Amino acid sequence: MTMPEATVVADGGDMVNGPEDHLLDWDAVRWRTVEDEVRRLRQRIFAASQAGDHKRVRNLQKLMLRSRSNALVSARRVTEVNAGRKTAGVDGKVVVTPQQKAELADWVQHQAEPWSPRPVKRVYVPKSKGRRRPLGIPVIADRCLQALTVNALEPEWEARFEPKSYGFRPGRGCHDAIVAIHTTASRTDAKRLWVLDADLAAAFDRLNHDHITTSLGGFPARELVRQWLRAGVIENGRFAPTEEGAPQGGVISPLLLNVALHGMEAAAGVRYHVTGTRAGKTMPGCPAVIRYADDLLALCHSREQAEQVKARLAEWLAPRGLVFNEDKTRITHLDRGVDFLGFSIRRFRGGKLLTKPSNEALRRIRKRLSTEVKALRGANADAVIAKLNPIITGWAAYYRIGVSSRAFNALDAHVWRLVYKWARISHPNKPTRWVTTRYFGKFNPVRQDRWIFGSRHTGFFLRKFAWTAIVRHRMVVGTASPDDPSLSGYWATRRRRSKPPLGKTMLHLLQAQHGRCSICRGLLLLADREPQSPHEWEQWLAVTRKAMRCSESSGQVRRV
Repeated sequence: MTMPEATVVADGGDMVNGPEDHLLDWDAVRWRTVEDEVRRLRQRIFAASQAGDHKRVRNLQKLMLRSRSNALVSARRVTEVNAGRKTAGVDGKVVVTPQQKAELADWVQHQAEPWSPRPVKRVYVPKSKGRRRPLGIPVIADRCLQALTVNALEPEWEARFEPKSYGFRPGRGCHDAIVAIHTTASRTDAKRLWVLDADLAAAFDRLNHDHITTSLGGFPARELVRQWLRAGVIENGRFAPTEEGAPQGGVISPLLLNVALHGMEAAAGVRYHVTGTRAGKTMPGCPAVIRYADDLLALCHSREQAEQVKARLAEWLAPRGLVFNEDKTRITHLDRGVDFLGFSIRRFRGGKLLTKPSNEALRRIRKRLSTEVKALRGANADAVIAKLNPIITGWAAYYRIGVSSRAFNALDAHVWRLVYKWARISHPNKPTRWVTTRYFGKFNPVRQDRWIFGSRHTGFFLRKFAWTAIVRHRMVVGTASPDDPSLSGYWATRRRRSKPPLGKTMLHLLQAQHGRCSICRGLLLLADREPQSPHEWEQWLAVTRKAMRCSESSGQVRRV
């Protein structure tokens, strides 16, 4: 990536759309103004797509692809927000300094010549049972261009996506999918009790390139998307072409998967009322399909209907290059239960449906906690607390929408045994009373619990799973999207009601600041996308606490 020469100026204004002669001071950018400009342009694309005005959609998408604000937001996303921001591609380059970030944004907007995408770097991350998931890491320039392209392409498709699609979409997440299942099957007179629990085999790696490019129609950057798909992979120094699939790790890949899978509900036979008081409700007799990325559940009236849905979907998936993973695809009854997105969903006597953390999820968190504590032998109590607190808080934040109190208490008992054993091993020659007095007590002043693990030197203490209150998640309504300009009030209300699992003091300060940074006025609260896994919750909560500073004099929250 060759950056153009530019002059750095400190002015943070007048940087929305249009060309710029100077490179702005990154630290002086007014991010609220920039983000508002991108949001308004996304809403205009959404409204034009919803109205079926394709010519206006293309013109607005071209404007978005040239937008100075979009270039700044995209550069910020891949250099400050994304988890892999410090992971280099095949060129070995990362962008970390403010000047480098400003140069990247300027280059994205003012490319002197057409860009040729670089191959992705193949890396592997561990999965369960010793397996590995292949990821493709694009170079930082491609990541930024993909983020720029997503802001132009996503609003068009948000106006078209089906209502029960929840994965990798703004304003939607795992919790919405779980509540959608619960809402469909929890009524005492519920009739959709047979479940097709389906998983697509290596969905990202098998996507048909021709089908995706055809689906994009006249999108202005369609040729660039095609080049990203065919850029190839470098693994162990060797280049391999990519004839199919989209690299996991690419910014645009999740959106392309959703584009490829658009129409799945219609293919499965799902029909909705379009008029009257039941508009948006599923029609009687047809199945209900809830999809999160490449995982889906089809709730059916009978085993025969579930078999029919599976056959129809298998035929529909073939042109997209996709097939079911038969080892993970099964038809079962809700009386026997089904696991989905880490939750166990099961119907009990009397028609009572309970959603709990799955046994597999409990096994994984116990194993992780045990491994972490064992690795901390020889460290001090503060190190144990610093390591375990984000894990505990993040896991509890993800599972707090279910019937999780019993699981939380069981995990607290497991953690207590782990830290007690850690304390005894750390002081093998000390009596039990000395160990318990040193490491256990009423460290939390708002809890009447004298068995809290903590540090006598700093006062820091280990959180408990059970301290996270159980909440009832409110599912996103129908096809509602943050890009819909007519629903801005709905999303503002939804954001206020979705309180993150922070302490009372921090929540009070956030409320006083209206959830915004007192300096840049950017949102501190979760806005368009909640974390989608216990690990993402863990990362978000850790970063949020680290990034916010409380001013004793003014009681303000700052984001740095």
